[in-house]
Amino acid sequence: MNLIDQIKFDERGLVPAIVQDVETKEVLMLAYMNRESLAWTIQNGKACYWSRSRQKLWIKGETSGHFQFIHSIRIDCDEDTILLEVKQIGPACHTGKYSCFYRDIAGKEVA
Repeated sequence: MNLIDQIKFDERGLVPAIVQDVETKEVLMLAYMNRESLAWTIQNGKACYWSRSRQKLWIKGETSGHFQFIHSIRIDCDEDTILLEVKQIGPACHTGKYSCFYRDIAGKEVA
């Protein structure tokens, strides 16, 4: 059985994907994948997600040049979440920050 067949996609056909820097282990972002985006990612070695707002595939870095090169793909014990370890080129966040998790709960920017 391959990885894709093991995953428990939700009722919309999506699975959350946590993205982590392979070197620093910093969590960069959370995105969603469907079967097609996961298969594309595995085949091409770059991260591809499903854009819930645009309802289409989204190759990370396609317009910005901030690609995520896949180092490993893991699945959690419940088979309903994916962890991507990536080599991030440039910032992961659309705000220009390296990680999307750059604020604490009070809204203060953290290092």
